[in-house]
Amino acid sequence: MDFISTRNNEIKKTLSQAIHRGLAEDGGLFVPEYLPKVDIKKFSRDLTYPEFSEKILHTFFQNDLLEKKLLDICTNAFMFTVPLEKLNDNTFILELFHGPTLSFKDFGARFLAECLNILSEKHKTTIMVATSGDTGSAVASAFYKKSNCNVIILYPANKISIRQQHQITCWDKNILALEVNGTFDDCQDLVKSAFKNPWWQQHLHLSSANSINIGRLLPQISYYAYCSVQFYHRYHMLPGFIVPTGNLGNATAAYWAKLMGFPIREIVLATNANKIIVDYLQTGEYAPRHSISTLANAMDVGNPSNFERLQYLFNSYDMFKNNVKAISATDDDIRLTIKSIYEQYKRIICPHTATACFARQQLSEQPWVVVATADPSKFENIIEPIIKLKVPIPSQMQYLLDKPTKVINVNKNLVDIQEVISDFLR
Repeated sequence: MDFISTRNNEIKKTLSQAIHRGLAEDGGLFVPEYLPKVDIKKFSRDLTYPEFSEKILHTFFQNDLLEKKLLDICTNAFMFTVPLEKLNDNTFILELFHGPTLSFKDFGARFLAECLNILSEKHKTTIMVATSGDTGSAVASAFYKKSNCNVIILYPANKISIRQQHQITCWDKNILALEVNGTFDDCQDLVKSAFKNPWWQQHLHLSSANSINIGRLLPQISYYAYCSVQFYHRYHMLPGFIVPTGNLGNATAAYWAKLMGFPIREIVLATNANKIIVDYLQTGEYAPRHSISTLANAMDVGNPSNFERLQYLFNSYDMFKNNVKAISATDDDIRLTIKSIYEQYKRIICPHTATACFARQQLSEQPWVVVATADPSKFENIIEPIIKLKVPIPSQMQYLLDKPTKVINVNKNLVDIQEVISDFLR
């Protein structure tokens, strides 16, 4: 299968080429030429998660350099559980936070790291990634000590939680974290500028680990597919999914899984006060803006990159509106939802999961799966004053908190960052 640019379907790459490049040369994002259709009868409930993932991703990897290594990639990447828990009779929680850095980003980051380390055996690759919270730590952990890759992480100063920052800045060796005086959107613009800059391209064999990279997005199809099949076999019904989203990568993967034929009834996107998609659905005008800081900081995105993929998928406003539904939650909504979920079910949820639980309260009595994207221990400073209780610290978090950190502050200027990078790579 070839992968084409969202801006020009004449630009075609193999999957390995698309993963290695990150962005297409015209600035577009890579998408598959087509979405393969599946027969869910061929997906046994007895398959392990890595086996299931290899089976659904195989068509995308067909005739690619990585095809014969796909099962090994899935096995090495997905070494943690994907539990589906029942909250009440028609609400379920898909827990995607049991990886090494306790967020759903571990799925895509670890899969991509396995792919890129194989593809970079001849030329060392430099990964450059912007993060609004959880991506940075997941990428750092996934690529740590990968011999063929260096990683540069840009995160916005004073706009992520203390524990998120610790998880990003506690690495050494081939990982460099930079605190940028700006917003996540500024960090993302710096990454995009680097891809267009001749010096960066010539000297660093640059690639990206944000959800703009197709290698981050494809494995995220797996957990929607896996959960929907398990749910269908168990309850003989099609679930709806409520997806907390900021940069729209997680959302895009959900729509791809549905369009491939997996048993998904519908999809609803949950956003915070950065409600660009909600506004677009209401007005028909896409109006990116500066991001607003919220309690659900990993979703603080004012110009989501993957909007381009969703718009490519649903290529008219009417088609987009007929397929996409979005509900936004304010910080007050998030606080009240965290409190009510704990009081009613004795379950502690993170602020991002709270946006999805808030959206659930606005929806039908049909069965819904709330996608839980991060462990609450990352946001203890927000959650503990609300529920008046200490949030338990999982062993993965404690391991990272015990490591020393190094914070390097930079201005939102590619030239200044280039000087720091040059020293790092010497």
